[in-house]
Amino acid sequence: MPYKTLLACLLLTCTLATQAAAPKPQQAAVATAHPAATVAGLETLAHGGNAFDAAVAIAAALAVAEPYGSGLGGGGFFLLRQAGEKPAYRFVDARERAPLAAGPDLYRRNGTVQRELSLNGPLAAAIPGLPAALAHLAERYGKLPLNDSLTPAIRLARDGVGIDQVYRERAEWRLQALQQDPASAAIFLDQGQVPPLHGLLRQPALARTLERLARDGHAGFYAGETARLLLEGVKTAGGVWSARDLRDYRVVERQPLRISLKSGRELITAPPPSAGGVALAQSLLMLQELPWQKAGAVQRSHYVVEVLRRAYRDRGLLGDPDQVRNPLPRLLAPDYLENLAKGIALQHATPSTSLPPAPGWREGDHTTHFTVLDTEGNAVAATLSINLPFGAAFTAPGTGVLLNNEMDDFAADPGGSNAYGLTGSQANLIAPGKRPLSSMSPTFIESKTELASFGTPGGSRIPSMVLLAALDYLDGKPVQQWPATPRYHHQYLPDVVEYEPDAFSASQLRSLEMRGHRLKRVERRYGNQQVLLWRKDSGRVEAASDPRGLGRAELWK
Repeated sequence: MPYKTLLACLLLTCTLATQAAAPKPQQAAVATAHPAATVAGLETLAHGGNAFDAAVAIAAALAVAEPYGSGLGGGGFFLLRQAGEKPAYRFVDARERAPLAAGPDLYRRNGTVQRELSLNGPLAAAIPGLPAALAHLAERYGKLPLNDSLTPAIRLARDGVGIDQVYRERAEWRLQALQQDPASAAIFLDQGQVPPLHGLLRQPALARTLERLARDGHAGFYAGETARLLLEGVKTAGGVWSARDLRDYRVVERQPLRISLKSGRELITAPPPSAGGVALAQSLLMLQELPWQKAGAVQRSHYVVEVLRRAYRDRGLLGDPDQVRNPLPRLLAPDYLENLAKGIALQHATPSTSLPPAPGWREGDHTTHFTVLDTEGNAVAATLSINLPFGAAFTAPGTGVLLNNEMDDFAADPGGSNAYGLTGSQANLIAPGKRPLSSMSPTFIESKTELASFGTPGGSRIPSMVLLAALDYLDGKPVQQWPATPRYHHQYLPDVVEYEPDAFSASQLRSLEMRGHRLKRVERRYGNQQVLLWRKDSGRVEAASDPRGLGRAELWK
């Protein structure tokens, strides 16, 4: 055999051996915030789809079943893991974009920002990104045609989904806004009121919109009949969308943040325009400089609050990377984070006012998250949103598409403060075509022996929730505990520790108060985290859904 042929055969053999050595899960796993979406993901896997096809099916099903949390009129972030001996990671940014006619004074009237304009109606809506993401994932990463992956959602929209207590609660919060829009009221209310429990939500117009997307891909939403109806509805009601806004929308593939941890693990998480991934990375890197695992419960909570205080302070420096220079090298520099950690007093809270100031933000907290792993080792963690419950409470007639109010995530008034007492950020000012800052933080932590996936809705609380779940993972706690762990949160300003009713005992609260922490009990438990763990050495897979929600985690062979 000629030398070159022999060498080629040896190289091919080595390559095949290396590929065969890549570990594979024994089972696939799906964890979503709604049982119907979990079923859609499992159905797609059973029909030969991979994790990316399942992600399309799940995201579309959530758009139908959870109109208060996500939808075709919104957007989100998809963190992808492509299987292999050396896995590849992708971050699909499907965040909404400001219309080209938008600017810093979009909501200013007579010199004063009118926040109501950024909350309700089409003027509050940025250009949706989720439909583009579904087409992108199917075309670039999936095994199935887009039509196949969207079939469960189309069926769900046409045949109906049951009204549950979560739907009723969210609709009650936004009842007045929904009542003001005839198209939304006709779909999401029952004779102008919150629908009864176990009623049926049917969305035939949304089914037709999904069918056009399934048939024509990207153009099935951003051009043609759907685009015509969207533009007609938005413009008639006072919005500023244009045909070019829709025509030009594209998802952006970005490099995820990849941070080496001392434990031999790697954090893979969301980059800007998510500020959540940066806050999570900073918090974990600061905690590495502190003996958090050896500390008692109160001391550990003190450490967590103090690193969150410092990480959230830096958020106001971030913005859309396509329009703003983000100082990530400085914010993630080891010496910078070591110095921040050294500034944490062991027994005393650091008043936020004593730290150099940084701008704040506002953000709706009613979002959704899911995670999926297939038997090849491909994985997706995705967080999707339309911002406040039922978004802008405006549905473009004839489309069934409930629009987002993500424009409220911009800093409409950088010189003033928002409803939460948070000052605005120059880096997050409204600008044409700009993506607003977000806390959404789909996250993997991976090592040679394990892959863990995390994510949750919750607005500004997302990074702290993911951090607490990640710490449970790093502490070796059972998977079921990660999303169930009692939560507490600090975000620099306001200078207060919010906590769930079961987060601290009475003695722990007294100890934290003695250290100078201001504490505020949150009566309603928050978040809806979905997680999974793949133990590569055994192939075993585990998944869990947050007990606070109605979600469902399932394994599939």
